[in-house]
Amino acid sequence: QVRLVESGGGLVQAGGSLRLSCVASGNIASINSMGWYRQAPGKQRESVATITSGARTNYADSVKGRFTISADNARKTAYLQMNSLKPEDTAVYYCNADLTEWLGRYRNYWGQGTQVTVSS
Repeated sequence: QVRLVESGGGLVQAGGSLRLSCVASGNIASINSMGWYRQAPGKQRESVATITSGARTNYADSVKGRFTISADNARKTAYLQMNSLKPEDTAVYYCNADLTEWLGRYRNYWGQGTQVTVSS
């Protein structure tokens, strides 16, 4: 079994910064990619940023230039540095991992989510 645990969410004023972390643990042979998604009330879950094992990154247009995703493969941890936060960034942020388990199975996992609230 694999577990993803997010941390770092909270309440911040507009213009402020937060850093989210996601630690993966369990039956993991290798991590192919990790990503951050978010879901605001009444809206669908959307991709925020992803990073591959080769450090290739992809960002939603709405966060380009403000958010930075990074990963520490040895620690099986992904980070999301969020700067210049806006009230519209308010959402539950979920970590996602696409990985290979020790038996060779490809699996995709989600974390439980962490709340980010940006006040105006």
